[in-house]
Amino acid sequence: MKSLSTDQLRQAYLDFFQTKGHAVIPGAPLVPENDPTVLFTTAGMHPLVPYLLGEPHPAGKRLTDVQRSVRTQDIDEVGDASHLTFFEMLGNWSLGDYFKENAISMSFEFLTKVLEIPVAWLAVTCFEGDKDAPRDDESAGIWKKLGIPEDRIAFMPKANNWWGPAGQTGPCGPDTEMFYWVGEGEPTGNPKTHEKEWMEIWNDVFMQYNKQADGTFVPLKQQNVDTGMGLERTAAVLQGAKSAYETDRLKPILDAVKQLVTVPDSPDTIRHERIIVDHLRSATFIIADGVQPSNVDQGYILRRLIRRAIRSARTLGIEHAGSFTPSIAREVIKQYGHVYPHVKAKEAEILDALGKEEQQFGKTLQEGLKVVNKYIVQTLGDSNGLKRIPGDVAFHFYDTYGFPLELTKEIVGEHGFTVDEEGFKKAFEAHQSLSRAGAEQKFKGGLQDHSGETTKLHTATHLLNAALRKVLGDHVYQKGSNITAERLRFDFSHPDKMTPEQVKQAEDLVNEAIRKDLPVTYHVTTVDGAKQEGAIGVFDARYGAEVKVYVVGDDAKGIFSKEICGGPHVARTGMIGNLKIQKEESSSAGVRRIKAVISGGPEEVEVAKEA
Repeated sequence: MKSLSTDQLRQAYLDFFQTKGHAVIPGAPLVPENDPTVLFTTAGMHPLVPYLLGEPHPAGKRLTDVQRSVRTQDIDEVGDASHLTFFEMLGNWSLGDYFKENAISMSFEFLTKVLEIPVAWLAVTCFEGDKDAPRDDESAGIWKKLGIPEDRIAFMPKANNWWGPAGQTGPCGPDTEMFYWVGEGEPTGNPKTHEKEWMEIWNDVFMQYNKQADGTFVPLKQQNVDTGMGLERTAAVLQGAKSAYETDRLKPILDAVKQLVTVPDSPDTIRHERIIVDHLRSATFIIADGVQPSNVDQGYILRRLIRRAIRSARTLGIEHAGSFTPSIAREVIKQYGHVYPHVKAKEAEILDALGKEEQQFGKTLQEGLKVVNKYIVQTLGDSNGLKRIPGDVAFHFYDTYGFPLELTKEIVGEHGFTVDEEGFKKAFEAHQSLSRAGAEQKFKGGLQDHSGETTKLHTATHLLNAALRKVLGDHVYQKGSNITAERLRFDFSHPDKMTPEQVKQAEDLVNEAIRKDLPVTYHVTTVDGAKQEGAIGVFDARYGAEVKVYVVGDDAKGIFSKEICGGPHVARTGMIGNLKIQKEESSSAGVRRIKAVISGGPEEVEVAKEA
């Protein structure tokens, strides 16, 4: 087995798939564009959804990349050997090109030939079949033909070996997963018989079905392959590391934390050290992609990660008056800045945001101490002499002031109080259930719903962007957008609140463009070509060698908008209907936000084609 550094593994993956005819494309930002279903990019397939649904990709039908991703659903598991909130996902895709035979064969070749992992140390799982789809004997047969023994192939249910759909409907299908032996001694069994001793490192998803609203599954016209290999996990395997935190890029960050720790080493100490490494690495990358700590959406998750890291620092006896989190972030930037130049370029912004949040949290903790002490004094004066802090009260200290249970126990213990830990646990679990329910309600529409309504709204954002530049000036650039089937939300650079007259003027320009029924087409060009023809776009590392430029208008009726985008869009602006701006407000410093809706227009729309 080859011993590769994290950087060598990342490059080896891209090089291998490039030799197999895949175009190397840049990873997307952590904050998805035009996707209301997730707060962060959680996998490499998120930015590719339009192309998985049939939109032509400018780089072709075979793609590969490294996608930085954030997942927080297992945040409470962080601190063990493998769970991470931020990770890099190596991926390759077939957009209606090859399918199971090629995908599995290439996966096997990379694992056994390029990485030189012995076949005996690998096992796989396949979909066991149910009422919706048959058992995936095809994938199992391919693995057997390649040399995986039958006892190393396990058939598992949908919960294990099926992907999607992300919402109630959409593309989905069986997957086959690859595992590496992490148990003691010689490998034995498979992930079904020896679950804890086999670690998943790669997943090939075969999108061959489309789930309908009535719950039925019909074959997709375009069958796709979507794969994902966890960079950190695989690096740990190749480097013989006991955990992801012992790999060459994470260990220097861990060492930087260890130098600040003032309490004895223990399993709990190790857990808190890992939490700090993971959370501050995540925070560094999230800030680099334009998010600031706040109490909503991505900003709330960022704030939670930073404050959890500070809580762990407090447990480890680390000073946290404003310089702790920036010091760890500097090491993160040192380890990753050469791979992600935008992180290095945003260093000052990252360190400033972390330092301010650390100081703010310190003030919040002080306020919390006053509240806890006041509660204790009031309770001591109670006639019944209660000496136990109720669980819901302890949870209030945690949820409002960031007090971990251990800190509350420590403070009230000095006054002879105990805490109802079981009650705290119940309140915590109830809070988690509400959070999950809220998230499910918020994001129930599914991953990037490309219905007629969202396609119309997507095109409307292009018209709105162009209109705002005409009304306010060329300093206006898109800073973010969020589209659901009901409305559009568009963030743009502008220092001042728009006047009612300016809002009306922008709205009128959009509706005038709609009434003209302008044609919408796209063409593929280079980034330099797009710049030269005056297309709007934030020209950074998110674009590949070739891009799609969507043009609204033509020589006969005039060009209204020309913008880099992945699509899809309506074929003519008249299909949009009528746009109404409902609200114009501040989004953040120097950024304004418009919320708008459309009405009228056909329910089914024709999609713009290549010019």
